[in-house]
Amino acid sequence: MPKNLLQDVKVIKHKPDRALDSIQIERVPEMREKETFPKRARQRDHGHRRRYMLWLVAIVAIIFFLFALSHFFLKVVITVNPKIEAAVLDENLSASKGAEGEVPSFDLIVISGEESKTVQATEEKDVAERAEGVAVIYNTFSSASQLLSIDTRLEGSNGKIYKTKKALVVPGMKGNTPGSVEVGIYAAEPGIEYNSIPLDFTIFGFRGTPKYSKFYARSKGPIAGGFKGKSPFISDVQKAEVLNELKTALQSKLFKKAADQIPSGFVLFEGAVFLKMDDNSVDLTSPEDKVLPFKLKGTLYGILFDGNKLAKKIAGSKIKDYDGSPVSISNVQDLSFTLAGGDNISFGDVKNINFNLKGSAKIVYTLDEAKFKSDLLGKSKKDFGKILLQYPNIDSADLDISPFWKMSLPDKSKDIRVIVNYPK
Repeated sequence: MPKNLLQDVKVIKHKPDRALDSIQIERVPEMREKETFPKRARQRDHGHRRRYMLWLVAIVAIIFFLFALSHFFLKVVITVNPKIEAAVLDENLSASKGAEGEVPSFDLIVISGEESKTVQATEEKDVAERAEGVAVIYNTFSSASQLLSIDTRLEGSNGKIYKTKKALVVPGMKGNTPGSVEVGIYAAEPGIEYNSIPLDFTIFGFRGTPKYSKFYARSKGPIAGGFKGKSPFISDVQKAEVLNELKTALQSKLFKKAADQIPSGFVLFEGAVFLKMDDNSVDLTSPEDKVLPFKLKGTLYGILFDGNKLAKKIAGSKIKDYDGSPVSISNVQDLSFTLAGGDNISFGDVKNINFNLKGSAKIVYTLDEAKFKSDLLGKSKKDFGKILLQYPNIDSADLDISPFWKMSLPDKSKDIRVIVNYPK
């Protein structure tokens, strides 16, 4: 069988040259690195620029934030020390009630009240008190009036005799309407048996005449106060002491009430209050009771002065070259007030008064804060001193602005706080 010539031919398979392969593998990265270097450099430059822009934006944002914050938290405080003048007073002045203009004026405050106290009586004395009351006497006899003398006897429906305290005229009838008059009455004798609930009366002296049934009387309320026997007693000296104590307490209480009602800008001197006694009495609650109640009633009259007008009047006489600026007296209550005429004045119709003020006064210039703020709005910080020169009533002032870098004052007065150190 003929041979196949290719049968004995062996195919030799060459294995890849590993060294060559490794060389080729190592060259590929080098080539890629050389190819990508410019690209990475560009990326780095781009990143730097980006970071720079971010920082720039952040810095601008911070500056804007601080600028906005400085407006939001802008704080301006101005502390002012007003000009003060000392003056020693011993001035005789006058004032008119409700006066207009710059003339010193005054008004009256009137307050009534009472004070009471119980006192233990240590002594007794014989007492004979007559019961008292009020009666209305009627005339149904004729249209002619009727004269009744003092101590006209009235017979009560309890069978007791009472008398009128004064002479009187009972008016005549007007048509079918009886004439009538009111009069105080008292018991003919002392004693509790004359104390009574309201009574009807006849006129004892008209008995047996036609007038007896046509003139009659009726008491208004009870008849009381009658007593006869031993009664608790206090001496006149002790009574005077108690009443003086009550007067002091009542005046102090009414003065406090008056002081609480003083309008703003008015002054009530301690020496400008006067207590007028309306009534004082010692009431015995029962004959056996040794505790006696005192009750004192009175009305306080207080003279209120317009403080600004009074201060200007004093400043005009005590401060050289005073220009009429608003002033006040910080220690006005330390001044001694004396009213000419004192307790003899009838306060019901008083129109003008003369008085004396004595003591050391502190005259303080008043700052118009609204105008002061208006003059400062929007001004530069460096102009603050020039503006102060326009206010001779300011002794000194401190300007505090925060944040510290602000160089101008706000445009709105609400953003400026002014503290004036007025003396207390």
